Amino acid sequence: MWFKRWLLGRPLATAQASHERLSNPVALAIFSSDPLSSVAYATEEILLVLVLAGTVALHYSIGISLVIVGLVAILTASYRQTIYAYPSGGGAFVVAKSNLGEAPGLVAGAALLIDYVLTVAVSVAAGIAAITSAVPELHAHRVGLGLLAIAVLTWGNLRGVRESGKIFALPTYLFVGSLGLVIVAGLGRTLFGSAEAHPLPSVPATEGLTLFLLLRAFSSGCTALTGVEAISNGVPTFRDPPSKNAATTMIWMACILGGLFLGITALAYTYGLVPRPEETLISQIARISLGGGVLYYLMQVATMLILILAANTSYNGFPRLACLLAQDNFLPRQMRNVGDRLAFSNGIFILGLSAALLLIIFQGDTHALIPLYAIGVFLSFTLSQAGMVRHWQDRKGRGWRKKFAINLTGAVATGVATVVLAVTKFTHGAWVVIFLIPLLIGMFKKIQWHYRMADWQLELTMYERPKNPPPNVVVMPIGSVNRAVVIAMDYVRQRAHDFRVVHVDVDPDETAKVKEDWDKWGTGLPLVILPSPYRSFLEPLLDYIEKVREENPGGWVTVALAEVLPARWWENLLHNQRALLIKAAVLFKFRVIVTDVPYHLGPY
Repeated sequence: MWFKRWLLGRPLATAQASHERLSNPVALAIFSSDPLSSVAYATEEILLVLVLAGTVALHYSIGISLVIVGLVAILTASYRQTIYAYPSGGGAFVVAKSNLGEAPGLVAGAALLIDYVLTVAVSVAAGIAAITSAVPELHAHRVGLGLLAIAVLTWGNLRGVRESGKIFALPTYLFVGSLGLVIVAGLGRTLFGSAEAHPLPSVPATEGLTLFLLLRAFSSGCTALTGVEAISNGVPTFRDPPSKNAATTMIWMACILGGLFLGITALAYTYGLVPRPEETLISQIARISLGGGVLYYLMQVATMLILILAANTSYNGFPRLACLLAQDNFLPRQMRNVGDRLAFSNGIFILGLSAALLLIIFQGDTHALIPLYAIGVFLSFTLSQAGMVRHWQDRKGRGWRKKFAINLTGAVATGVATVVLAVTKFTHGAWVVIFLIPLLIGMFKKIQWHYRMADWQLELTMYERPKNPPPNVVVMPIGSVNRAVVIAMDYVRQRAHDFRVVHVDVDPDETAKVKEDWDKWGTGLPLVILPSPYRSFLEPLLDYIEKVREENPGGWVTVALAEVLPARWWENLLHNQRALLIKAAVLFKFRVIVTDVPYHLGPY
């Protein structure tokens, strides 16, 4: 217990939960860190695909980026409607379940859970890549560094570290300001003729320039849209009027995101850059625009910070979504529990472990993780917008046709993008997410069915309570006669009418000693000796317990264990091994109860 207190801190009372509302600038920093951070790798993902068709295809990056920015505008307008319709927070699971039904809601829930795990893995991997680009000697240690970052994030959130303006504002605005400086400096050098000539590199084509390739590039660049829905999920945290302020912040986020994304894409084309394994694209751009001095390293540090903080947004979303699913019995009810530090500890731990496993499997490679990332995001976008379309159909109200049209446009646009992502990225890893979503839904349904059956069997409506309590036989296995055994026997004798002490004969000399001691300390109780021709103490004991059950139909069998508890934790390894085996063996036996009678050893 002391170690837990040292690691996670003292428990917090429920009354200490913070309900502070956020101003727009602070909320922008908190909720926009995820979408703004995706600017660090979205353009690079587009070029990774286009470069397969050679140098001639690179100029398509400008057009693809413009289409993606148009999609940002559509989603912004659509989610503004969600903000006003769901002032208590309109996540995709809530909107889809309340408007489209349980099945679409579970699809959205499964897609979001996968998305949250991938957000942590991708953001941490990209953040570590920003550092290894500046310090190439660390490239070989990227997996270890990523695991360390996930461990720190998990530990911080288990301690109850929540999203706060002081934590998020500085890195977010530092990144926006640094990247803005990179873009302004780069465009200024280009427009005013001080920039060096950067001809497009001669890259041999390995694939033809086809529509399918362009669609693949578009689907890769759609990672720039991840997290744009975060503001609509956090409407209650805004200052009054919350919906208006959230909608305004949504526009700010979209403008900054679109401007930074287009600026990076334009500079990448102007400088004639292509992705390199050892250095990120944004690092190459910053190195040319700012040189290799202090400002360049500041840019890399800012990129790392915002990417890792973007991962932290999942530590708020995943546990809360898991709690909502658990409230409907789709996940274990433990996911609803709030820990000592006012955080959903179980959800936080599972998220950190899952993201760490992904990072190990994909060796911290951002480009390998990206194809898995976007499909879940856009599927939840589509279901959320489709839910809003049904919402306006059912509720109508003033100006509902305009709102209906906006959300319908969003649903169609994101639906088309989802299909494009599924088709173009299927063989590159999207099949994993497409396979996992129905698997998770099946798990949700199975868990709900279990709870439904368990509640049915536990309810008292059909229960007929017996007039007299069923009989109880207490069986106490002993290996020797000592103080712990005698004290346990005295305790049980006060409460049991049918008390049987048994010893398994695995060693004749030891058994003789037990009989001798029992004659002195047994106070007249018979000692049952169980023969064990194969020297196993467990099998004869279990056979005896089964025999007692058969002799006592409808009754209980209590197995009383005299356990020695040492003063030091490591000394437990030297005691109670047989007790642990007995507990494990009878745990699932019907009407068999295990009672521990501890004897505490003093320090020495």
